Amino acid sequence: MKRVAIGIDIGGTNTVLGVVDENGDVLVKDSISTPNHGDVNKYVASLSESINELIDSVQKLNADAEVMGIGIGAPNGNYYKGTIEQAANLAFKGVVPLVDLLKQNFPHLKALALTNDANAAAMGEMIYGGAKGMKNFVMITLGTGLGSGIVVNGDLVYGHDGFAGEVGHTTVIPHGRVCGCGGEGHLEAYCSAPGIKRTVFELLAKYNAGGSEMAKYSFEKLDSKKVFEAAERGDKIAIEAFEITGEHLGQGLGDTVCHLSPEAIFLFGGPTAAGDLIFKPTKESMERHILPIFRNKVEILPSKLKAGSAAIVGASALVWKELEKE
Repeated sequence: MKRVAIGIDIGGTNTVLGVVDENGDVLVKDSISTPNHGDVNKYVASLSESINELIDSVQKLNADAEVMGIGIGAPNGNYYKGTIEQAANLAFKGVVPLVDLLKQNFPHLKALALTNDANAAAMGEMIYGGAKGMKNFVMITLGTGLGSGIVVNGDLVYGHDGFAGEVGHTTVIPHGRVCGCGGEGHLEAYCSAPGIKRTVFELLAKYNAGGSEMAKYSFEKLDSKKVFEAAERGDKIAIEAFEITGEHLGQGLGDTVCHLSPEAIFLFGGPTAAGDLIFKPTKESMERHILPIFRNKVEILPSKLKAGSAAIVGASALVWKELEKE
């Protein structure tokens, strides 16, 4: 028997799903649109159809394949309740009991679990990636937002209500930039991909730097990859943007180290492709912001998960963790 799990990543535009084996390899995958309407039942019907097609496909590849369960990563996913709650970038409003709805269609599966996307990434890192063998670490996902998954003593930390670990919404600058959530001065407002772009445009205005390569882009056209490439070519605005980003990120991670004393912190997402341009200032800033008892003990490492399949693989890892409890 070849044990496999289905991983599902629910995004604002698309829902990506795939069948993953115990080595973390994606055997087959699919994608459906995440609807811009609020009809949850139609979405679940479409999702269930895609799941059944994946099961058929993988069993054609290997007749011995047995699907053990489904793991789901979603915005504002509540592990305890199996619900998606008040997700700003999804059309589904209020509380969506997604696990219960899917259980009606797949009652035979041994495990069905849901959590937020950053927690799913942390689980994937622990089972398939660079955190193998680690019991205490933090996963930071840098993208449209800044997510985090916290692992303590080998288990994800969910808190009393299922929403623990919102490192991106801790305050680094009181009364600072307005965050996407409406708060002020949050880490996400400075260190997410849009946050890096905001820093670039603030620097362009500060220095009146019309000669910078960054000046030729509109806010919509600029992305962290372009900033990274310009920094590699010596663009001073791009370089300083990463230095500022690293300073703020290191400050936030310093607080996290003081709270949790992790063995390592993993960074995942588009901005991490900048390598030392972001890792070096982040590490230096973190070391400055922590007590001497923590210094030079906590590594900041790039995720070992493959960018193209990380969300699916991470979500599927929830299944193996659930089966360990049996």
